[in-house]
Amino acid sequence: MFKHQHPYPPFIPESATKLIVGTLPPPRFTTGDFKPDDVNFCYGSRDGQLWKILAQIFKVDLRFENSAKAIEDRKNLLVENNLGICDMVEYAYREKIDASDIGMLKPKLRDLIGILRENPKVDTLLFTGGNSKNGPEYFFRRHIKGLKDIQLKKVSIEVPRIHQFVLDGRLIKTVSLTAPSGAANRAVGSMGLYKQMKIKNPQLDTIDFRVLQYEPFFTE
Repeated sequence: MFKHQHPYPPFIPESATKLIVGTLPPPRFTTGDFKPDDVNFCYGSRDGQLWKILAQIFKVDLRFENSAKAIEDRKNLLVENNLGICDMVEYAYREKIDASDIGMLKPKLRDLIGILRENPKVDTLLFTGGNSKNGPEYFFRRHIKGLKDIQLKKVSIEVPRIHQFVLDGRLIKTVSLTAPSGAANRAVGSMGLYKQMKIKNPQLDTIDFRVLQYEPFFTE
């Protein structure tokens, strides 16, 4: 059984008002078996799309390479835009060594509520996936289950779904974005809104679609 340990602690600048919340990076980030254009940082897989999306939203150039400069550029982007990253899973086990969320067994969750208490400026959680099994919203719901003073309330059921809850008198919003992974491209392609937009603009691709979805929540 492979222990899939998260290789990175939460990265939360003092100025952060929003946290990007996922699950775990691919297992090769645990073992250090990087590909040449991986970045040794959160969401650094060459197959992932988060940094491509954020580069377009914030109009910056990012290196996609295994270098200290690539890491520094990403940290600077987060700091400058009051963003942090705190994934839900500290570690999990796998029978098959792959990056699928559904393959995670016996996950140990991070204490995100405790982390929010330590970072009082944060008012938004940006989930990089929804409430399907072992997704970030799913794990957050599991984390708060049984906490009677914390209840998620629906704000919008449209994709991306929006909820809110109150923590110690502080209103916090959650947004469940379409996952920024290649595996989610099929789901994007089947969305009615994407099909409508594609008809109007045949050059539109799945990254463009996510940029349009993500931008209001990352820049508000």
